[in-house]
Amino acid sequence: MKHVEYAYTTGMDDAEIDDRLRTAASGVLALCDDGDAHAVPLAHYYDGERLYFRLGTTEGSKKRELWERTGTASYVLHGTEPTDDPQEIDSWSVVVTGRLVELPESERERFDTAEINRRFSPIRVFGEAIEEIEVSIVELEIDTVTGRVTSDGARGE
Repeated sequence: MKHVEYAYTTGMDDAEIDDRLRTAASGVLALCDDGDAHAVPLAHYYDGERLYFRLGTTEGSKKRELWERTGTASYVLHGTEPTDDPQEIDSWSVVVTGRLVELPESERERFDTAEINRRFSPIRVFGEAIEEIEVSIVELEIDTVTGRVTSDGARGE
């Protein structure tokens, strides 16, 4: 495979990771259930220390069941950016792992309706009745955070 193109990447520093967590619009939350993987695209809110999701679930929701059964979840943000060379694209990714925990009643006051609307994109509804959707604020208690970005002069064969 010596002629397959590749790009070198380097680790992001804490400031770069923090910037991506604050400015990226969404990512993919990976959950597991008895060996089966499930991935959910989600918007998030990062306050500089804690990572939150606003989940809309209904009674019997598979999403709620999965988040409660998952020991360690992974959240992946990624993106690409054009360069001056039309043949090249810079890329980046951030992976956050940890345990999902619904905010206790004492902390829910922080996320009133106005704050939820300010910090998160609208809930995507897929045929459910709006009045049946329960809004939950869930924190990903961060265990690890890693970030990678393509480096200058990163392409090769």
